Amino acid sequence: MRINMLFLVAAAGIALGSLSALAVGQSPTVYQHGRAFSAPAVTITKGMPVTFVNDDTVPHNIASLSAGNEFDLGSQPPGTSTDVTFTTIGEVQVICAIHPRMKMTVVVTN
Repeated sequence: MRINMLFLVAAAGIALGSLSALAVGQSPTVYQHGRAFSAPAVTITKGMPVTFVNDDTVPHNIASLSAGNEFDLGSQPPGTSTDVTFTTIGEVQVICAIHPRMKMTVVVTN
């Protein structure tokens, strides 16, 4: 039992360390796989890029019409990645224009 508790504490510490590393300035990477985004939401600071990686077998067209953070990557073939920099604070609704069920949110903070 004691070994299991030590393992859980160590695993929690590693997970929290990973989260804090992202919070201090690492840009998140969002994968597209199985016609879905790898995360329903990510939080970044203003001016930080998000890398969108098509790790799927089909093209995707990642876009947003959210005011101040509009973008359209066009057809992104499998195996490609594109950085998008977000410059306006707020919630950005991101979609795939080809696959309407693909939706996520980028929260941009100050």
